[in-house]
Amino acid sequence: MLELDAIQTFYGDTQALFGVSLTIAAGEVVALLGPNGAGKTTTLRSILGLTPARHGRIRFDGREITRMPTHQIAGMGLGWVPDDRRIFPTLTVARNLSIARKRTRFRAWSLAECFEIFSALEYLMHRECENLSGGEMQMVAISRALLGAPGLVLFDEPSQGLAPKVVQDVMKTIARLKSEGIAVLIVEQNVHSALAVADRVYVMDHGGIVHDGPARELLADGATRQRLLGV
Repeated sequence: MLELDAIQTFYGDTQALFGVSLTIAAGEVVALLGPNGAGKTTTLRSILGLTPARHGRIRFDGREITRMPTHQIAGMGLGWVPDDRRIFPTLTVARNLSIARKRTRFRAWSLAECFEIFSALEYLMHRECENLSGGEMQMVAISRALLGAPGLVLFDEPSQGLAPKVVQDVMKTIARLKSEGIAVLIVEQNVHSALAVADRVYVMDHGGIVHDGPARELLADGATRQRLLGV
């Protein structure tokens, strides 16, 4: 579903990614972990075309997207749940969700399915998003991605600032995406939660991949987890 082949990304003259390669299969959950400043969010931005890779190749669903405009990448079925949610604060929840709908070759989720996951969402539809809590905003951001018919969803720090119950709902959503055959790439500081839901894990440091393997092995290997992640 997604392949990064030795991508190098720069901010001006400063190089941020140094030959990053990773793959994600359909219906696979992959965790991308590492310390702050390791290059995790830059990797997501490179995939989305927001900070295009200067060298290397990115393929999504069999097509090269390395230098494709972001709106075209999104139109192919690549969903994004950013760390700052990026919902329109002065619009209602209903309006935020309605403008997210698009047609791709993948199945679009219905509002009813989103309500099944986030039961509170149904009662927030007429509220302006600027009046929502952080957890409620995250419900909107995730539902927006699902309504856009994704084949792959990128999650950037989905548990950041959320109550434990909401974090559990987010992780259950990721598990459901897997069961539906939707691929997930999750960047997360909550290492144990990410490893518990992921099939495989990549660990980044200083703009490169320093470890990859089954998530369950890293979850069980406290010494390696401490060495790589400090937890």
